[in-house]
Amino acid sequence: MGAKVVDGRIISLAVQEEVSLGVSKLVERGLEPHLAVVIAGEDPASHIYVRNKEKACKNCGILSTRIDLPSTSSLKDILATVEKLNSDPKIHGILVQSPAPQGVDERIIASSIDPRKDVDGFHPSNLGRLVQGDSSGLLPCTPSGIIRILRESKVQMRGSRAVVLGRSRIVGMPMALLLAQQGVDSTVTIAHSRTEGLQELCREADILVAAVGVPHVVKSDWVKPGSFVVDVGISRVEGGLAGDVSPKASQVAGWITPVPGGVGPMTIAMLMSNTLRAAQEQ
Repeated sequence: MGAKVVDGRIISLAVQEEVSLGVSKLVERGLEPHLAVVIAGEDPASHIYVRNKEKACKNCGILSTRIDLPSTSSLKDILATVEKLNSDPKIHGILVQSPAPQGVDERIIASSIDPRKDVDGFHPSNLGRLVQGDSSGLLPCTPSGIIRILRESKVQMRGSRAVVLGRSRIVGMPMALLLAQQGVDSTVTIAHSRTEGLQELCREADILVAAVGVPHVVKSDWVKPGSFVVDVGISRVEGGLAGDVSPKASQVAGWITPVPGGVGPMTIAMLMSNTLRAAQEQ
């Protein structure tokens, strides 16, 4: 039997419905949650992502404002835009779409956003709370979306062995922290390109999260039979899009998230959830 394909779109719609109900309650009190998205440049994929976020805002009843900046924007230009949004009490969430223009340090941008409005969850104070075991704040959207997928799929996380393939500040590191936190209680290994015995390590994982952005790097013989495989990667290849996990892995795994249609919709859904939370707390 093949793996059960976990449809992230269905779960994301459930999250958006929850957000919509929360937004309605705030609107009744005279408060309309408002997300501002800053995008610099003409990267086609970024513009698709932003349109998808605008569509999700509309579905949830969240007001959205888009600020387009030229691809020639400097760090100073972007920081000036962020500062205006920080000081605007009608803006509850701020997101600066990646990638930033060439030569612009995205970590500096993330650090400039008011932590209360940091709906991406990348500000050092929000990531720092997560390091301290506090997951009650604004969490990075992709990792928190993956936790929601695992919970909705009734996966036994407590005591499981989890391997996170990738160590980025956006997915890999916060993913490992969320899996290891109290209440989830997985035993987590962070693996990367310099990990020795990578194939054998991945094959021991009850939960395998692949987040390196290399098409089909995870082969079927890297996967433990019956395991839960989360494919975060998405790359453009000849013929369409490809994840980090080989399609043949579905013959071995127990559950697998597709690309597209798995983690991507959940990332946007959790962004909506963060925007609602930010508005509630402000």
